[in-house]
Amino acid sequence: MGKTYERIDGRLRTFIEAQPLFFTATAPLSGDGTVNLSPKGLTGSFAVVDELTVAYLDFAGSNAETIAHLRENGRITLMWCAFQGPPNIVRVHGRGEPVFRDDPRFKELLTHFRGIDPTPHGLRAIIVVTAELVRDTCGYAVPFMAYDQDRDLHGKRFAREDDASLSEYFTKKEHIATSLDGLPGLPLPLPPSTV
Repeated sequence: MGKTYERIDGRLRTFIEAQPLFFTATAPLSGDGTVNLSPKGLTGSFAVVDELTVAYLDFAGSNAETIAHLRENGRITLMWCAFQGPPNIVRVHGRGEPVFRDDPRFKELLTHFRGIDPTPHGLRAIIVVTAELVRDTCGYAVPFMAYDQDRDLHGKRFAREDDASLSEYFTKKEHIATSLDGLPGLPLPLPPSTV
């Protein structure tokens, strides 16, 4: 039932780009560390950069587990599943890297995200993933669910922050600069925004 792909193109790319929701999974190297699994959405915040590279915008939130795990070991899996249409699950296993706002690559990477204004969301980084294994499976047990629209709450919450107040917000949160397992997370203070 499952199939391995050498690249993200054609039908596979079309499927991935059409999904309004995907999941990220990361873990620290420590065997007793906390595995992190996060849902990601917001239309326009994900991009296929090339046939082996994908990226997504990492917005303000109350922790930075994915960033911490990627800084430690780079391992990440992304997963999309069809809640509408034919059943399908696609996983991209690979190596990820947080590209922070002061990185020279940041501005060019932002050009891949034309379908969203990242300004009101407290953009912290762009997560870039290089695929090492791309597979799909049937998804027969995934239920049908309807997508209505993106929530506007995230943008409304973080639109009132500037770089200084966003850094202050992150500093007050227990697991932004340091992960649940004590790994370095988001570097603070937050570098100035280039957008």
